[in-house]
Amino acid sequence: MFSGLDFAVAGGEALAVTGRNGSGKTSLLRLVAGLLAPGGGSIAIEGGDAELTLPEQAHYLGHRDAQKPALSVMENLEFWRDFLGGEAADSADCLDRVGLAHALDLPAAYLSAGQRRRLALARLLAVRRPIWLLDEPTTALDASGQTMFAGLMRDHLDRGGLIIAATHGPLGIAASELRIGGAS
Repeated sequence: MFSGLDFAVAGGEALAVTGRNGSGKTSLLRLVAGLLAPGGGSIAIEGGDAELTLPEQAHYLGHRDAQKPALSVMENLEFWRDFLGGEAADSADCLDRVGLAHALDLPAAYLSAGQRRRLALARLLAVRRPIWLLDEPTTALDASGQTMFAGLMRDHLDRGGLIIAATHGPLGIAASELRIGGAS
């Protein structure tokens, strides 16, 4: 699928992966996340926690928001916080930061597409991980949601985190670009 692909991203940096639909942006993120096995070549992390694999140090936020509709907003976030383990943040604070403080007890089934995306974004805050792998992270977010998320990404980068994001549009942050398969 990929040929001659080489890139490096350091703490405090963001990489925007661009390209046409079907060019492999999602596959690249899934490879880095450890969800797909590479057919050749290698993916390596330098630095980080030597006791943890790359996937254990990364959050992967895919196209689907991975929520249980019958669970409340808070229950969904707490499930992911407990499942992911590690240094956990206060769930109510995370939901407040993404603009969902008013919906803590609301079943996720009642959320709009933008609210579901905000809940998915709260997972990035619920458990601290230095690497964020984001697949079209601003999908379904309104203008205020995109601004809010750009602020969260800047905070993550300021703390030394790194971001690799597959995107068709601007992220709202400074990012180098890796183009896959020609024009997007």
